[in-house]
Amino acid sequence: MTPVPLSRRSVVHSLVGGSLLLPGIVAELLGQDHKPASEADPLAPRSPHFEPRAKRVIFLNMSGGVSHVDSFDYKPKLIADHNQSFHVPQKMLEAFAPNNRVVEKYFKRPQWEFKQRGQSGLWISELFPHIASCADDLCLIRSMRNDHPDHFQATLGIHTGSVTFARPSIGAWVSHGLGTINQNLPSFVVLAPHLPYAGGQVWASDFLPGCHQGTLVAPGAEPIANIKRRQAASELQEMELGLAEAFNRRHLAQRTTDSNLAARIKSFETAFGMQSEAPEAFDLSRETDATLQLYGLPRGGTKGFAWQCLMARRLAERGVRFIELIDTGASNNWDSHGDMNAHGPLAKNVDQPIAGLLRDLKARGMLDETLVVWTTEFGRTPFNTGKDAKGREHHAEVFTSWLAGGGVKGGFSYGESDEYGCSVGADEVHVHDFHATILHLLGLDHEKLTYRHAGRDFRLTDVAGRVVKQVIA
Repeated sequence: MTPVPLSRRSVVHSLVGGSLLLPGIVAELLGQDHKPASEADPLAPRSPHFEPRAKRVIFLNMSGGVSHVDSFDYKPKLIADHNQSFHVPQKMLEAFAPNNRVVEKYFKRPQWEFKQRGQSGLWISELFPHIASCADDLCLIRSMRNDHPDHFQATLGIHTGSVTFARPSIGAWVSHGLGTINQNLPSFVVLAPHLPYAGGQVWASDFLPGCHQGTLVAPGAEPIANIKRRQAASELQEMELGLAEAFNRRHLAQRTTDSNLAARIKSFETAFGMQSEAPEAFDLSRETDATLQLYGLPRGGTKGFAWQCLMARRLAERGVRFIELIDTGASNNWDSHGDMNAHGPLAKNVDQPIAGLLRDLKARGMLDETLVVWTTEFGRTPFNTGKDAKGREHHAEVFTSWLAGGGVKGGFSYGESDEYGCSVGADEVHVHDFHATILHLLGLDHEKLTYRHAGRDFRLTDVAGRVVKQVIA
């Protein structure tokens, strides 16, 4: 019998079987017991603990500390008592530098006018006029509290639940708990122009398998470097990666406890898949003029928060489980110590894009299944050291975050700060409670979502946290 010559295509398909998971022949040649992808793949979709209200999260992180009393927490008493003296309780003095812990302060009124918005009548200031027009979709939480008044620690707290130790971020926990719907894109994507406070720890997986860490995408003409597949030699690339995969898995079989190896293998698989799907996902050329105008993005634009918000919708459509948007970096953010006027251009940068995202999701029937989270690491003081002070300091005692879509009540406000916005007045929502509620809306029990590490079971909410059921529709 005359042998049939083997083409490169037949060799490739015999090696990789059309995928990078190498079923069959290569596994047998290397003496491996082949497992189904569902067992071997740490990113395979997983069933939630109970019926979810949301399938995905878009997490809007306003880095630097947005002033609650200038935006979403209306305090008539603060306006009335502007420039009146205030004796700061000892616990609040930690928000100030050691040489500035002056007990006697002066109340500072908001610099933007508040109005009641929508049919719900939520009080929202002119700082965010576009977001205010979506008031009936917002669920304000005006009694948030973090554990630390420093940016680095507070940023870790709002992302990982811990202000003192390195822990996995909430996006990594969600990826671990639910896996991904689309194997050709990461389960957790971070869209950020610059590194925020705490750097990559904001999206790190820490002791969770490395495949759950966030994939950083920087706005620009080439958001993901080297994403285009080598079209002229695509089959050769498949063969090269397939062979590397085979030997990687044999190496891993001898080191089964090394999660870094497994994560590296998965990163090759995801990167290969992204070459086929990411270019289309990041191509905005087919978006209509009306959609671009909704977000405030000029045609051809590849930067700015408008681009980030539109990309968040596109990634959500394509099955990415957790998408975080960071609007600024550690050197240019909401940290308005010197002058609160700095809040103005920062708000203008994000206001229309966020409102556009909410309206776009709603128009496409996606908002009900997408939980949009807006938060900052802490608020800003309703007082300062002098009557003529233009800025505000860090304030972790109470601040405001909001949720929209994904099973929460729209046009609703939960919790209160005191009459000046200095501390929690009623229904405190600690960061652990905030995280427990987000997980609950995704169908995850925060007490059951655990990972064994260093001899104990860890979870996002540590040993605390309650689901704020009052905000759930």
